[in-house]
Amino acid sequence: MQKLFEYNWQVRKEWFNWCETVSMEELMKKRTGGIGYFLPTLYHIVAVEYGWICGGIEQREIHVPDFGEVASLQLVQEFSERCHAELAPFVYNWNDSQENRMMTDILDDGTEVPHPCGEVMRHLIAHEIHHTGQLSVWAREIGKEPVSANFVGRGLFYS
Repeated sequence: MQKLFEYNWQVRKEWFNWCETVSMEELMKKRTGGIGYFLPTLYHIVAVEYGWICGGIEQREIHVPDFGEVASLQLVQEFSERCHAELAPFVYNWNDSQENRMMTDILDDGTEVPHPCGEVMRHLIAHEIHHTGQLSVWAREIGKEPVSANFVGRGLFYS
């Protein structure tokens, strides 16, 4: 599972680099599907991962800024780096004993919903892959090559 998180983090960095090659206007242009915009989608990926791991599983007090507080490529990248620094140790210390430990998700209406931590972790992996797929479609729509989604050849098993 750790290798899939590493894969997602590597791909995310590549998407941030990709975003440097297009205008802010393109990053904030409304598109079909998902969140609907390049930059808010990257922000969403980071916020969801951070919220579920640090706020949900680890039950720490966290602050997730509204997108408007970080609405530039540089600020979303910095937010991503801060969140990564906080949650990576948890991912790297993950072990089988945590798979079935229950965490409680509190919905907007106050409803409490329990989830096994292993299920949440896998959801986060799938969530990011899903959204980066949307980024790839949007990249092609504007005539640009998307970031490679290939897991093979990224050197993840040589580190």
